[in-house]
Amino acid sequence: MDEETKGKSDSGDGFGERVGAKADRLLKVKRHPPQGVWFGLGMMGLIGWSVVIPTVTGALLGLWLDARHPGSHSWTLALLMAGLVLGCGNAWRWVAKEEKAMRREQEGDDA
Repeated sequence: MDEETKGKSDSGDGFGERVGAKADRLLKVKRHPPQGVWFGLGMMGLIGWSVVIPTVTGALLGLWLDARHPGSHSWTLALLMAGLVLGCGNAWRWVAKEEKAMRREQEGDDA
């Protein structure tokens, strides 16, 4: 009779599976607490600065070169664009790396 009762409770409503799923979710939240609004704003700021710093550095270096070595083309404009491309590439690479890490973590949690 114990085997019959045990078989009915395990296969009847999937209670054990639901409890196990809730326990897994709870452990996941404890390991990786959810990020708040400030975390998101901080990440936007980090990405912004990774673009701004090379752009401004390129512009300042270009201004210095234009003052020291005037020529037919503008060092300021050329280095500003180079800094912008470098900064955007850096931000793109960083975001792609973070996305890959998030996917890897999500796949690990699903398994």
